[in-house]
Formats: sequence, C-alpha cells, structure tokens
Amino acid sequence: QVQLVESGGGLVQPGGSLRLSCAASGIIFGLYVMGWYRQAPGKQRELVTSISTGGTTNYADSVKGRFTISRDGAKNTVYLQMNSLKPEDTAVYYCNAHNTWTSANYWGEGTLVTVSS
Repeated sequence: QVQLVESGGGLVQPGGSLRLSCAASGIIFGLYVMGWYRQAPGKQRELVTSISTGGTTNYADSVKGRFTISRDGAKNTVYLQMNSLKPEDTAVYYCNAHNTWTSANYWGEGTLVTVSS
C-alpha cells in the first residue's frame, strides 16, 4: 500500500519560514520524481516544485529563490523548505510521487499552510 504522509504545515507570519516533509512508503523511492503542489481556495492545484530521481529541481516562478526542495533516499522523504513566506503562499500543499516509466502517480492528503499576521 502506497502512502505519502505530509507534515509541517501550520500558521506562520509573513516573512516567516516553514519546512514541509513527505514520508513515502510502499514505493521504490529512488524511481520516483517527487513534487510539491498546492491548491489555494477557489483555485486550481498548481505545481510548486519537483525533484527528479537524479536530483534535478524545478520551481514555479512564484517561489524561485524562496523555496527549496530536497530528497533523502535513506529516509524515503522529500522536504520543502519555504522561506520569506507571503500571504499568497497560503494553500493546501500536496506531496506527489510520479514514476515516469510506469506513469504510476500518487498523492498525499495534503497539509495546510496559512501565511497571515
């Protein structure tokens, strides 16, 4: 059974930082592109960032220079370090695992990030 379990969300003031974690189980972690998506109220889910099996990263323009994705193969975990948070970063953040060879695709249940004073 595949599980992606996110943690680390919460309420933070503008300019603050949070680190999200996503622990994966039931998959061969090293074969999956890992990504973070977010969905704000009334908006479509959007890709925030991804990291390939080889460590290549990709960021949405809105988070470049502020967010950093990383992965730890020993812990089967992907992280999202979010700095200089803005109110517009408020959203539910979802972890995603995608296998480009089999097209297998899995989602976590999401963790809420609220940026507000």
